[in-house]
Amino acid sequence: MAYSEDHIALAAEYALGTLDADERTQVETMMAVDNEFAALVQAWEFRLGTLNQMVGLVEPRPVVWENIKAAIGHAGPPQAPLVLPETPAATVTPPPAPTTDDPEFGSAFDPEPPPSAGMPQSAEPRRLPELRQPRVVFDERNVTALSNRVKRWRGIASAATAIAAALLVTLGLQIYRPDALPNAIRPKPRIQTVEVKTPAPALAPSAQYVALLQGPNGGPAFIMTIDGATKNFTVRKVDAASEPGKSFELWLISDRLPQPRSLGVIGADDFTARPVLSGYDPDVINGATYAVTVEQAGGSPNGQPTSAPIFTGKLIETVPGASGSPR
Repeated sequence: MAYSEDHIALAAEYALGTLDADERTQVETMMAVDNEFAALVQAWEFRLGTLNQMVGLVEPRPVVWENIKAAIGHAGPPQAPLVLPETPAATVTPPPAPTTDDPEFGSAFDPEPPPSAGMPQSAEPRRLPELRQPRVVFDERNVTALSNRVKRWRGIASAATAIAAALLVTLGLQIYRPDALPNAIRPKPRIQTVEVKTPAPALAPSAQYVALLQGPNGGPAFIMTIDGATKNFTVRKVDAASEPGKSFELWLISDRLPQPRSLGVIGADDFTARPVLSGYDPDVINGATYAVTVEQAGGSPNGQPTSAPIFTGKLIETVPGASGSPR
């Protein structure tokens, strides 16, 4: 099942232990009903569980919390009430009370007039009404959500720091001590093929062998030479008259072989070269008898001599090899 980035981040934070109680309960419920999600959490625990212990907690500065409280609506301390400065009370002097001797008023007035209404009774300073601070109402859910967000980002920052430290350690081990890493992440050795040109060895002289192929009347009809290193042979015609419609064919006869082996037809030119001896052992080549028969044009039709040999001969060493061995 493919999970979203939020699910993957939730699994990683659970492995790091940065979730609160409600979020951990949610993750544990998902793990109980979804085995794949539980495997995802276990994978994060395997990756980050050890790394989280390598990194200590980083506490934010005190000013961060003060900024958070200011952002969600906390007000400062209440202001003191505004008090006006004291002013002296105004004093009003009442008019002189009329006396009983006054002919205009007579005795209708009392000797002491009553105090006038509206006159100040004391000299206490007047105060303005106290200014009330407005009531600030904030939601506790905002504080909880912001606190959870801070913890989540703190956990992500710790995980990123741990991963960076682990990558740095792994890179250092890959460069300086690759043998200390597990086989799964150990760098593979680089195999570089370098072509080294060595000087060719000095040519050692190879042995040379010669066989004189002659008939019963004496005198060589053919001279056969063999190179001991390459096993190539060359046949030179000396005194052998060919018949019209016939061909000379060369044979190798050895007691180590069940029957004679054809080495090919000798051409009409003076020299005939063949490489067919490379498939034979040196002992067979050195001890064999070489014979020439007269066959129909193109050679024997069945791979065996159809007539008796008319010229035969055996090899003799004319040039010794580098080790002096006849081989």
